[in-house]
Amino acid sequence: SYESKLKKACVGYLMEGEGQGRIFQRFPEKDWEDSPFPQGIELFCQPSGWQLVPERQPASFFVAVLTDINSERHYCACFTFWEGLDNLQLKKAEPSEVDEVDEEPAVIQPAKLFAPKSLVLVSRLDYTEVFRNCLGLIYTIHVDGLSVPLETVIGNLLTCVIPIAGGSQRTITLGAGDRQVIQTPISDSLPVSGSSVAQLFRQLGIINVLYLFCAALTEHKILFLSSSYQRLTDACRGLLAIMFPLKYSFTYVPILPGKLLEVLSTPTPFIIGVNSFFRSETQELLDVIIADLDGGTVTIPECVHISLLPEPLLQQTQTALSMVLDPELEVADQAFPPVSTQPSALKIQDKEIRAVFLWLFARLFQGYRWCLHIIRIHPEPVIRFHKAAFLGQKALSEDDFLMKVLDGMAFAGFVSERGPPYRATDLFDELVANEGERIRQEEACPHKVMNHVKELAEQLFKNENPYPAVAMHKVQRPSENTQSTGQNQTPFPVLEEVTVQLYIDHAAAKLKTAPPVVKAELKGMVPSGPPLGEWSSRLNIVDRNGNVMANSARRLEVVRNCITYIFENKMLEAKKLMPAVLRALKGRAARVCLTQELNQHVLQNRAVLDDQQFDYIVRMMNCTLQDCSHMDEHGIAAALLPLVTAFCRKLGAGITQFAYSCVQEHMVWTNMQFWEAMFYSDVQNHIRALYLETEDKLLVLIFAFYFAQEQQEGTGDIREVSALELASEQNRLWPTLSKEMQTERVQKEESTVFSQAIHYANRMSYLLLPLDTSKNRLLRSSGLGDVESVSNSYVTNSIAGSMAESYDTESGFEDAESSDVANSVVRFINRFVDKVCNESGVTNEHLKALHTMIPDIVQMHIETLDAVHRESKRLPPIQKPKLLTPTLLPGEELVMDGMRVHLIPDGRDEATGVMGGPPLLPAEGAIFLTTYRLIFKGTPTDPLVGEQVVTRSFPIASLTKEKRISVSLPTDQFVQEGLQLRSCTFQLMKIAFDEEVASDLSEVFRKHMHKLRYPQHVKGTFAFTVGQYLLLLLLLFFPPLFFRTLSKNLVKSAKRTIGRQYVTRKKYSPPSWENRSISEEVDQSTLTLSSTIRSSDRQTMSNVVERACCRDYQRLGLGTLSNSLTRSKNEPFRISTANRIYTVCRSYPGLLIVPQSIPDSTIHRICRCYRQNRFPVVCWRNSRTKAVLLRSAGLHAKGVVGFFKSPNAPTADSTSLEQEKYLQAIISSMPSYSENSGRNTLSGFTSTHMSTSVSVCVAGKWGSIRGSGRLSAYNPDVGTRLAGKESPQPNGGPSEALFLRQQKTYLYIIGDKAQLKGGKQDSFQQWEVVPIEVCDVRQVKNSFKKLMKACVPSSQPPTPEMSFLRCLEDSEWMLHRVLQVSVQVVELLDQGSSVMVSLEDGWDVTTQVVSLVQLLSDPYYRTFDGFRLLVEKEWLSFGHRFSHRGAQTLGSQSSGFTPVFLQFLDCVHQIHLQFPMEFEFSQYYLKFLAYHYVSNRFRTFLLDSDYERIELGVLYEEKGDRKSPQVCKSVWDYIDRLHKKTPVFYNYMFCPEEDEVLRPYTFISNLKVWDFYMEDPLSEGPSYDWEGRSRQERMAEETADKPDTGPKSQRRIVWPCYDSLSKVVPDAITKLLEDLQSLESELGQMSEKWKDTWDKIKTTQRTETKLESRVRPASHLLISLLMSSNLSHQRRSQGVYLQESSVGSSINLATLYSQFQSTESENRSFEGILYKKGALLKPWKPRWFVLDKTKHQLRYYESRQDKECKGVIELADVESVTPGTPTMGAPKNIEEKAFFDLKTTKRVYYFCAQDSQNAQLWVDSVQSCLSDA
Repeated sequence: SYESKLKKACVGYLMEGEGQGRIFQRFPEKDWEDSPFPQGIELFCQPSGWQLVPERQPASFFVAVLTDINSERHYCACFTFWEGLDNLQLKKAEPSEVDEVDEEPAVIQPAKLFAPKSLVLVSRLDYTEVFRNCLGLIYTIHVDGLSVPLETVIGNLLTCVIPIAGGSQRTITLGAGDRQVIQTPISDSLPVSGSSVAQLFRQLGIINVLYLFCAALTEHKILFLSSSYQRLTDACRGLLAIMFPLKYSFTYVPILPGKLLEVLSTPTPFIIGVNSFFRSETQELLDVIIADLDGGTVTIPECVHISLLPEPLLQQTQTALSMVLDPELEVADQAFPPVSTQPSALKIQDKEIRAVFLWLFARLFQGYRWCLHIIRIHPEPVIRFHKAAFLGQKALSEDDFLMKVLDGMAFAGFVSERGPPYRATDLFDELVANEGERIRQEEACPHKVMNHVKELAEQLFKNENPYPAVAMHKVQRPSENTQSTGQNQTPFPVLEEVTVQLYIDHAAAKLKTAPPVVKAELKGMVPSGPPLGEWSSRLNIVDRNGNVMANSARRLEVVRNCITYIFENKMLEAKKLMPAVLRALKGRAARVCLTQELNQHVLQNRAVLDDQQFDYIVRMMNCTLQDCSHMDEHGIAAALLPLVTAFCRKLGAGITQFAYSCVQEHMVWTNMQFWEAMFYSDVQNHIRALYLETEDKLLVLIFAFYFAQEQQEGTGDIREVSALELASEQNRLWPTLSKEMQTERVQKEESTVFSQAIHYANRMSYLLLPLDTSKNRLLRSSGLGDVESVSNSYVTNSIAGSMAESYDTESGFEDAESSDVANSVVRFINRFVDKVCNESGVTNEHLKALHTMIPDIVQMHIETLDAVHRESKRLPPIQKPKLLTPTLLPGEELVMDGMRVHLIPDGRDEATGVMGGPPLLPAEGAIFLTTYRLIFKGTPTDPLVGEQVVTRSFPIASLTKEKRISVSLPTDQFVQEGLQLRSCTFQLMKIAFDEEVASDLSEVFRKHMHKLRYPQHVKGTFAFTVGQYLLLLLLLFFPPLFFRTLSKNLVKSAKRTIGRQYVTRKKYSPPSWENRSISEEVDQSTLTLSSTIRSSDRQTMSNVVERACCRDYQRLGLGTLSNSLTRSKNEPFRISTANRIYTVCRSYPGLLIVPQSIPDSTIHRICRCYRQNRFPVVCWRNSRTKAVLLRSAGLHAKGVVGFFKSPNAPTADSTSLEQEKYLQAIISSMPSYSENSGRNTLSGFTSTHMSTSVSVCVAGKWGSIRGSGRLSAYNPDVGTRLAGKESPQPNGGPSEALFLRQQKTYLYIIGDKAQLKGGKQDSFQQWEVVPIEVCDVRQVKNSFKKLMKACVPSSQPPTPEMSFLRCLEDSEWMLHRVLQVSVQVVELLDQGSSVMVSLEDGWDVTTQVVSLVQLLSDPYYRTFDGFRLLVEKEWLSFGHRFSHRGAQTLGSQSSGFTPVFLQFLDCVHQIHLQFPMEFEFSQYYLKFLAYHYVSNRFRTFLLDSDYERIELGVLYEEKGDRKSPQVCKSVWDYIDRLHKKTPVFYNYMFCPEEDEVLRPYTFISNLKVWDFYMEDPLSEGPSYDWEGRSRQERMAEETADKPDTGPKSQRRIVWPCYDSLSKVVPDAITKLLEDLQSLESELGQMSEKWKDTWDKIKTTQRTETKLESRVRPASHLLISLLMSSNLSHQRRSQGVYLQESSVGSSINLATLYSQFQSTESENRSFEGILYKKGALLKPWKPRWFVLDKTKHQLRYYESRQDKECKGVIELADVESVTPGTPTMGAPKNIEEKAFFDLKTTKRVYYFCAQDSQNAQLWVDSVQSCLSDA
């Protein structure tokens, strides 16, 4: 409506109950036609409730806002004043009612009360000030008793006519000498804000208002609190003003009456204002944002998440707002600030703030008109917004804020209001259309933005105040005295309705006759502004993860080339490019490029391809769709939609398969919004075409030309007319058309939409019905668009070959299944059709027709697909790479033939090409299951490295975890299932079964794998079944037979192996394998052996003596068997045979070292105190201090108590006394004890001994072991810190000075802290117990799992914080603990104290510690023989449970894999790194053992003890027993054989010092990650099975021998993740030894063994070093420096210098010196020509000889000029120089005395000088050299 209709009411107070308002009078009495009287107005006049007050209140005024049913807002101006009532009047009026005050009778009532009365003006326009003045005037007339009749004033007020907008100026008067000027805003659409926005920012601040702004736009609930009603209204008005151009369409109540507070619990969003009086009622609202205007706070509940503006918009908006509100901020730090930086006046500031928000919306909605789809032009425009395209173009598809805004009601209103192309425009339309470029250029420069903001603010201000020189208002106010006193006021009178009505009627009549004052609204075409493409092309194209994609032209070129190759049928070229294309398609530009390129190959909507072309195109389409989100914000799926129905291939007679049947696995097809957007886009194109055809073409061209002129300022470009422009023109012409024309156009448009609906029903059935309708993952899983989830799995491939076969398993249920699919598709299409047809105004008849058509369309399509499906199964399978067969080891057999799989990348990036290098993974090949290994062998899918072979394998026995995974491959067919296999040799295989592998076959594979991994019995492991797997399978089918033979064998082997004369005659039968638990406690009484053993059989004892333990005991001087039998008393220890038939302890060896004085009977008793009967035995003795190292298990609980009781206490039992005697006997055996004590009895102790033996060793060599806290036990620093001494040595032990004690404890017992709680040290005892914390087995197991995941991750870490080093730290692979304890024990033994390690069951940590102690203390154990002996003795004989800890059989499967031995090897590796010259074996040797101790290839590490090995007959295998000589049963034999052939196990730096005790650093920072955990050469797999390696090499050589015409480069590329570095780039010495061998074989000589060659070199080197030290100390110093450097690579690169000579190779250290000396200064003491006889059968030859005293050698050259020395004779080796005789072939005519011989340690050299004199000179010179030396 153009003018405002005013209503006036007088509301008074009515006494009912609590009191409520009542309308006294209203004018007009009847409602206006177009605006009914608002109901419930009395509630809003007194929002806090109607009450009487004892004192008169000042008159108040505010404006409430009411919204009617049509969403029209009514502004209610309430003017309230107070009228006096006396009590008398009250009582008369309402005698029955009691006022609120009367509830407490004690209160004395005041004489007078005041009641509120309100004058209310209701208007459709919001002129607060005018309303205030008008109602104030009426009140003034009443109060001051002016002579003007109130009826006149009210009549005039109700007949004022004010235009809604147009910028006019009206003067009004109410006939009481007053005058007011009203200015109407220029534009109706721009909100009028006065200064409310500025006020809001002042009250709440920038950030708070921005939060409220975002909350309002994203539809949250907002509640304002204030004690002022007018401020509530202003704040709400201000918030709405900054939301422009969006309009708030939810509940909007700036002032909510207290009676209606329950409105706040509505579920819909709202903006509501409530008086602070009701604050307490708002506290329990959980999802409401509360803004307190008076306190300036905004409270956001925890459950509410407000999405904020996207960056950088948020930051820029904040900056602009702060420049408006606080301009001084910028210059606050300046030394000379400008004079005037005051903020603008409030009214101006208000517009500046609004201008900032207008600028913000212009940026947010820039280009929105290009995303509008107009789907109907007549009779009314119907417009839809393409949200996904808009977000995609803005690169904000992931932005939460914009998504919510675009989905909101406000934006829907924005589209319907501003979408129509022909309408009046306003400031925002102009800003979006014309200022876009300017905004973009200025956005980064705040000052330019401010200038723009000021310009906009000016326009906004002008809109509200079009006439700056406004005439003064003249309105009377009540006089001061009436306001203040208010005496003798009469109540407001009742007015005469008739008089007022007369005024109204009179004015209405006048209006009818008056000419219309309507300004015709200027309608025009709405400009669209620059297209969005231009806007976003300046931005980087950002992919969904926010990564900027390199949008390089090169990538697009690759895509184009590949497509060209495909269509030109150059398939090989296309195949090479394919991986690069698939990588490029991650970028948006490449995807767009693909759709454009494919479009060019479509003719008349069809493109027929052959099978291979079709396959490639489908793969590319799938890859493109895979990275599209379900929204399809970049329009990729939209562009592909017409293509998937165009590309096809012929399958047979009349059967065509289209691409859509292969690209259905994408969620975008099930997204309803996608289909709607596509439909609207197509409808718009068709309607545009419709009008372009029907219209006069000339008109369109003229229009387009005019438009181009306007847009591009006369450049005259004629571009295509957009649909919106066409629609605008049509809307302009609409009123001029005849009725028939109009109807015709409406019908044409409607039928266009209808035909498109039919087309889309077809399209949707294409993409939703699967090729095989019995299977449909996509539709069922997604509920057809009910969920909008994104799927990355997809299918490509021509659905050829066996993929379809594997689908054909459920054909029995086909009908039921397919109808189910058909129904769901029909339902989906029906929902779609209903929605789009209703929105686009399709008639009901057409809609019904569609609903009947859809099921037929679907059914027809299903029938077509069935034929296609049948034919596609007949296609020949796609050519796949040939499967490569792996090289098997001797005795290894295939269990399952290769299954085609893909090896996919895991969490290691090296092989994928991400870190540079070739993309070796994913690879396609086959997985083979053999009796020994799991082997993958294949080729990379990337054709650029397609000729490489990728191998990954590991022993089946090392499999620790198998997990099913589902995989989608980025390059190839959709793969349903896969397996992730992890092995404890640090291998990981992630395989995905090819679609040709049936799912039941993969199940068979898993079952076989489990059978092999966990055999029923250890006899089923590869070490036993080698070469006999098929036989074993037969046995499994006949188990009774198998077990019968097994038990027979056991008895036989027992007979053969054990025989002693004192075996009791009781029969012992081993328990059957099924019933026997792993940790079964063996009953002592049954432990006797079979009586059938002949006592004469001495075989066993000799075998036992041969065993490692016995050899070592003899070497250490701990006794021999003969000594033990004759009981020689001189020795402190003896070898006891108490355990010879394993009756004392099953897990100990048969022969044990015990003190001489302890009889066997005592042993039987003592052993019961210890767990598993593992009592203390001696395992090593220090040759210097004679201190001994003992090992045992921890004590049983009762044993602990007995152990700590005083021997004199009455409760001490015999066992604890026996134990004491045992320990005392050990102490007595030590020489240091005998010297000190002299007596060996307990009673002979002096008081000194008592006092010293108790003293706690806090300082000293091992403060680290003792400690109170959890950490202190492993921190070497703690003990010394406790003692207040200086810090320890860097290697983890305290400094020497601290260990000065008068007396030492003779025996330290290292026990488990947890077990030794509560024990007291007895002062008489000679030993000290040291409690330490150890890792239990569970910790080791968990730690190992974490270590594996760190070193071989299965996937990329979820967060960058989980780096490799962090994961490594988290694994807590506690090597340093074991090393620290070992180092401390070494120190103690070196100081002369004995140590007994007594931890857990004595077979895990105990074994680790005692082995490391011996390795560190005794150089013998650092040689090949010694290390083998150490492992055999401490690990095998002393019963480390290899089978149990390695989970080798089904019985131990549940216990899991616990790598205690691996930890030990890792510790050795750490020591090896720190002392590379002390070990004879190399690092590879340790890796080899680490690999094979779990591989089950050898029998060495099977079973848990010697007892079990004997029982199974594997301990003492006869040499003749071997069935196949090529199969090694023992890992040691294998190592020996290999060591003879190749130096791979040998450490060239081995140069031990005599009796060197090693003390390694043990801090974590000193330890390195073992490369065994990280190596993964993909060329050959693990390099620890040499037969396989040598066969591969032989095959490689054979292929290399083929003639190759091309030039060969000497360069080789080495890929760290592919090649085995040690093999491809061997160290210098290995390389030279290899070269030497190959040269010898080329010459046809018998090649010398490498070891002999090396030994020769070393002896030469040693003698020269000795000589050099005498001759030239400086050079020796240099050499020793080089040699003693413990950096292995340095020693290898500088210390060894190999030189060729005719006398074999020798390392000549003196020549090393020559590298640092110039040749000129060579000391040539004597030189000349001598004839020298060659080696056997070689002639005499003249040579130039040089005698060099400095280097102490005789060198010879071809001639005098020759620089290169032909050979060297070291004078150190010369034994004698004697006169010689001529031999055969000697030079003629030379006297006999000229001959002389030189004899060296190696050979004799024959020389001949020119004459006897010369010969004498030579002999003398050599002699003098020798005598000098």
